[in-house]
Amino acid sequence: MTSAPDLQSAPPYAGGDPYADYRPAPADVPFADLADLADRRLGAGVLAANDEFFAERENLLRTEPARFDPHAFGHKGKIMDGWETRRRRGPSGDAPHPGADEHDWALVRLGAPGVVRGVVVDTAHFRGNHPREVSVEAAALPGTPGTDELLADSVRWTELVPRTPVRGHAANVFPVSAERRWTHLRLAQYPDGGVARLRVHGEAVPDPEWLRLLGTYDLVSVLNGGVVEDASDRFFSPQRNMILPDRSRKMEDGWESRRRRDTAHDWARFRLAGHAAIRAVELDTGYYLGNAAGWAALSASEDGGRTWTEFLPRTPLRPDSVHRFPLAAPVTATHVRLDTFPDGGVARLRLHGGLTEDGRTELARRFGRLTEA
Repeated sequence: MTSAPDLQSAPPYAGGDPYADYRPAPADVPFADLADLADRRLGAGVLAANDEFFAERENLLRTEPARFDPHAFGHKGKIMDGWETRRRRGPSGDAPHPGADEHDWALVRLGAPGVVRGVVVDTAHFRGNHPREVSVEAAALPGTPGTDELLADSVRWTELVPRTPVRGHAANVFPVSAERRWTHLRLAQYPDGGVARLRVHGEAVPDPEWLRLLGTYDLVSVLNGGVVEDASDRFFSPQRNMILPDRSRKMEDGWESRRRRDTAHDWARFRLAGHAAIRAVELDTGYYLGNAAGWAALSASEDGGRTWTEFLPRTPLRPDSVHRFPLAAPVTATHVRLDTFPDGGVARLRLHGGLTEDGRTELARRFGRLTEA
């Protein structure tokens, strides 16, 4: 007896480029330019999983693409770069299949609590061992809850991605519309199997009371609600890297444009944590040696980017260096534009200061709206 082919499965690995049938078109991930709120570099973690027999749960949040070595086997079987559970079984030989609702799960703490705009459940290299379906739920808890607290019956979980079939060896893309600030996610796979990576794209929403206590902080950091809205070019690496909280550790950790062959220049536009007063600037070209931007300028806007006022004139940049610029007077802005001449790489942009009274009021209003029960 033969069964119908599984349309959700990718064919077995047959050599060559292991990603050849995997890469999605950029248009299929419309929210990919937003920060990954589950990025390990932001402090995210996989707190627990009910099973990780073949591959550890922590692999879900690794920042690099999943790798595949066709010859790597261990005592438990094929070594996979992802989270993989054992095969579920029914109660007896007469009923060998698991129940319809049986599933495995993993609990994820977001590194930056915020509004989720889209989720990517990436089953790269899981071909005949991917789950049949997945779902994603979210919760919002204060502080740093542990596994027992998250699994308590009193915790309210909200469905972001309903139980949905997924394809093997694919980036399964799910837009999310729930307008709320989340702190934790629960990924479920039915009935078992492997997921390589979980990406949770969205906008961080900081606690306004925490920012008030800090006083001075990086107004464009993703952890504090900064967003890179757009950029002229993202050929070598994405512009969102510039607002990560840590230092760059290699060239691909920053933003690098292609070599220009015209007389124009590159730029990136940022939305700050709110209406703010900028007091000092850092421009970091770490790990960019022969390909750092040659000069940079900064402009501020208080009307959403309709008009701009330059506050840091065109300034030469050194390769692989941190440049610090104290401002003679605070610069108020909601948006900042970085212009680089003519092209090249910038690892990090820091805009140190604090929210104005209007900015604090608006952030508190938004925070309350997104956290109310």
